[in-house]
Amino acid sequence: MQFSESWLRSMVDPKMTSDELSHLLTMSGLEVEEVEPVAPPFTNIVVGLVVETAKHPNADRLNVCQVDVGAGTMLNIVCGAPNVRPGLKVPCAMVGAILPPGADGKPFEIKLGQLRGVESQGMLCSARELKLSEDHGGLLELPEDAPVGKNFRDYFELNDLKFTIKLTPNKADCLSVLGVAREVSALTGTPLKQPVFKTVSANIAETLPVKISAPDLCGRFSGRVIRGLNAKATTPRWMKQRLERSGQRPISALVDISNYVMLELGRPTHVFDLDKIHGGLDVRWGKAGESLKLLNGNTVSVDDWIGVIADDRQIESLAGIMGGDATAVSLETQNIYLEAAFWWPQAIQGRARRFNFSTDAGHRFERGVDFATTVEHIERITALLVEICGTPETQVGPVDDQSVNLPKRDPVKVRTARAIKVIGVPLSDSQIADIFTRLGLGFTQDNGVFSVTPPSYRFDIEIEEDLIEEIARVYGFENIPALPPVAPNAMYIAPENQRSLFSIRHRLADLDYQEVINFSFVEEAWEADFAGNLQPIKLLNPIASQMSAMRSSLVASLVANVKYNLNRKLNRVRIFETGAVYTRNQEVQNGPLAVAGFEQPKRVAGLAYGPHADEQWGQASRTVDFFDVKADLEALFAPAALRFTKLEHPALHPGRSAQVLLGDVAVGFIGELHPRLQQKYELPLAPVVFEVDALALQQRQVPAYVEISKFPAVVRDLAVVVKQAVYAQDLLDVFAAEQQGNPACRILQAIVLFDEYHGKGLENDEKSLAFRFTLQDTENTLQDDTVEAAMSALIAAVSKVPTARLRA
Repeated sequence: MQFSESWLRSMVDPKMTSDELSHLLTMSGLEVEEVEPVAPPFTNIVVGLVVETAKHPNADRLNVCQVDVGAGTMLNIVCGAPNVRPGLKVPCAMVGAILPPGADGKPFEIKLGQLRGVESQGMLCSARELKLSEDHGGLLELPEDAPVGKNFRDYFELNDLKFTIKLTPNKADCLSVLGVAREVSALTGTPLKQPVFKTVSANIAETLPVKISAPDLCGRFSGRVIRGLNAKATTPRWMKQRLERSGQRPISALVDISNYVMLELGRPTHVFDLDKIHGGLDVRWGKAGESLKLLNGNTVSVDDWIGVIADDRQIESLAGIMGGDATAVSLETQNIYLEAAFWWPQAIQGRARRFNFSTDAGHRFERGVDFATTVEHIERITALLVEICGTPETQVGPVDDQSVNLPKRDPVKVRTARAIKVIGVPLSDSQIADIFTRLGLGFTQDNGVFSVTPPSYRFDIEIEEDLIEEIARVYGFENIPALPPVAPNAMYIAPENQRSLFSIRHRLADLDYQEVINFSFVEEAWEADFAGNLQPIKLLNPIASQMSAMRSSLVASLVANVKYNLNRKLNRVRIFETGAVYTRNQEVQNGPLAVAGFEQPKRVAGLAYGPHADEQWGQASRTVDFFDVKADLEALFAPAALRFTKLEHPALHPGRSAQVLLGDVAVGFIGELHPRLQQKYELPLAPVVFEVDALALQQRQVPAYVEISKFPAVVRDLAVVVKQAVYAQDLLDVFAAEQQGNPACRILQAIVLFDEYHGKGLENDEKSLAFRFTLQDTENTLQDDTVEAAMSALIAAVSKVPTARLRA
């Protein structure tokens, strides 16, 4: 939003400098992006009157002019402009004047000199030479009433500034000079002076038939027939000036007046050429197959998502966006139909972007425009039209106003106590009441609760927080003390049996893994591939099509990280991530950190790909395997002991994967990526992955004192033959149970599987598992009978496993 400071001060003129005004607007939420002068600096230029011209004796294209600058004597000035003539009033640069810098970047000084033998005592200026515009067709012609000798900067109001403010989408009420003036008035307490005009009385009864067929598109439609206008009338200098300083290019009087009122009051309107309208108008949704040639020359196709204004033959306008070329006004227009409407914001949003352009009207209507003042704004434009383009034959019809579906303004409540808590300032009811009064917000008050009815031009006030924001803005963000937060603090001792995720991340880093952080949003196909989840939790408004579902596993993201690194020629990857996953669970209730029906547990996942170690001379190169990652996982859980059982998982190799058990509770999984997924995601090698519950990983046993034995340990080996289908874990479980339940086995300190044998002496479906038992007592040296009793118990326990026997 751009406007001149002088225009703003014509409505509200606080006693503050331009810098202070800029700072005030910024601190109230209307960020002033730029403040720049409307004209570059120049001096000693006055309004001059060309009294007489004569041909230059030595040049055909030059004229010698006698110019009156109000000094009592005429100046002799040589000029080559094609439009110089007696009686013309122009900017005249006196000797010693400094003009704006030229192409070389240096200011240009006017000196007394001779041109082709004739003395020139100054210079007559064009708008381009003064850097006021790019027009170089001749001298800048001034109105006949311009006072001769007056400083040109003062006469042309060039000591003015252009403000450019960067508005947030909720501040649509400030997309006009009046809207900004309302804000300044509320912030400073300076009285607001709204534009004053005389209402033009209707002198004909003519109206144009209008039907609103789409109340969900147009809630109110006001229009008026005006005949006998002079479209060739010149737009007044003051209006052109304000338009130019607001970034608008003057076009013609009819268009300029419509644009001026849009900038002044925030109301986009449209002027139709009445003689080009066939029959009446119908405000409706478009139909497939219809098209319209717009004012910008583009021809667009519409459908039932686009609102239009149509007559009995064709579409004439895109509702709230841009008019059509067929009914556009021109310099030959005499009769017009003036329209002002309220278009529902949701019916305008996104429509212009569909056609790859934007308009000032669409920008305002899609944010919300005052629905209560269509008639008043029609009257304002009518007054300007009659004043500027009126003729003795001008006829004005009555305003046809139809209201079919207007927004309801439900009161919004705000509690003083809540405002104090959020803003952090002890505000009183009277202060809040004063703020609402200054903002023009109607309210009722009862026991510290204000019930505020938003005005028709405020579409941003819907909830209590919106009103709290208004209170803070007008109170002044600078007046809110910058205090550190104060709260009762207590130093809580971290429980010894629980470690933090921070320490777990450090432990994984020690194991040569690098941390990654991925989005919780993933492709829907990933959920099917890596988690077997055919009904993932979908996002209503995903930020991208490939991020449409909430992940229920971390593995897919880690595989994507591997793929990314392989594409950049990195062939060894060891990464991990800690983060939440999302699953459905109807037992979950709403809570401070919970959403009913959805579970959000934290997981820790890791992945290893490529060589086991970086290439080196000290060891042979080999690919990382299941047991490498299993060892890392066991080290991560240490001193707790893990158990591993067979697992069927959609993302893992069926013969190289396992479920991770802590005690009897499943806490995760580990395994190689399934060959199907390895091929689908084009991975030369199969990565090994694990994913475990973070809460289980955080739990740990508190260290307890155990006496170190001073006596020697005894080591015994035991080889057991079992069928191929029997797991080593089954035997380990049997030995562990015997250790716990048999007093003779209390001296057993450790059990290690150190060998697996297949081959000679065994059947094809058999294998030999060799276990090493370490026995030790803390009280005395072990005797042979004690050791034999323990080993006999363990040998007897072997029979509990089907088909198991001691190897001969």
